Amino acid sequence: MDLRAIGMGLAFALMWSSAFTSARIIVADASPLYALAARFLVSGLLGVALARALGQSWRLTPAQWRATVIFGICQNALYLGLNFVAMQWVEASLAAIIASAMPLLVALFSWLIYGDRLRPLAMAGLFAGMGGVALIMGARLTAGVDLLGVVFCGIGVLALSFATLAMRGASTGGNFLMVVGLQMLIGAAVLLAVAIPFETFRMTPSWPLAAAFAYTTLVPGLAATLVWFLLVDRIGAIRAATFHFLNPVFGVAIASLLLGERLGVMDMVGVGIVTLGILAVQLSRGREQS
Repeated sequence: MDLRAIGMGLAFALMWSSAFTSARIIVADASPLYALAARFLVSGLLGVALARALGQSWRLTPAQWRATVIFGICQNALYLGLNFVAMQWVEASLAAIIASAMPLLVALFSWLIYGDRLRPLAMAGLFAGMGGVALIMGARLTAGVDLLGVVFCGIGVLALSFATLAMRGASTGGNFLMVVGLQMLIGAAVLLAVAIPFETFRMTPSWPLAAAFAYTTLVPGLAATLVWFLLVDRIGAIRAATFHFLNPVFGVAIASLLLGERLGVMDMVGVGIVTLGILAVQLSRGREQS
């Protein structure tokens, strides 16, 4: 792995992890589902326009449409929608930690459902990572964290894990940006369909809201996706996924720096354990593919 790939991986992890903090800022001044639907509408239109400018087609194969619909619903509408709603009650750092369990859940379900063989290193990382999440959750529950927000975050990460498993081996066929743009438009449509009957529209215009909305639309929404595509193309999906081990570290650090969220000793210990667990799982998978 060369220095350019390392830089791209660090940039992706930093951008992806920062989305929880920007979401927390957005929901303070705007209704979460409407705000997220608007973000996906803007990101989706920009993504499709960029894809067309690069010569990509919106005439997708049945497999590509399946991938687009599944990810549009599970990742954009369920995972991010539930996280945005939960961000009204739980801290960004906790949401980032729960979401960071996704690589661990994918490894666990691959083992339980598909019978994928796990090396001892992966097995140790899996149990260590889950133990780290449990340690953090135990400390937060004792401190009186909002249970509904935790449940929403948990359902969201399960939806994202399901989408990842459902699309094993799927290919974008060279239409990556077009597929991503259409996924966002599907997510916008689903979120808007839910928001209209169930959510009261509210928006208090402010500079933090405008800055956070623009940031989350352009940086985690489009830039991180593009960097991820380039990274996977450069070093492969397995090696690229190794950078997910940085997400819990970056997620809690950004929330602490920008939002002033306090971290207890158990939080820091748990984040360290989760980080090492994810790294162990990804390194083991990388060895199996080598």
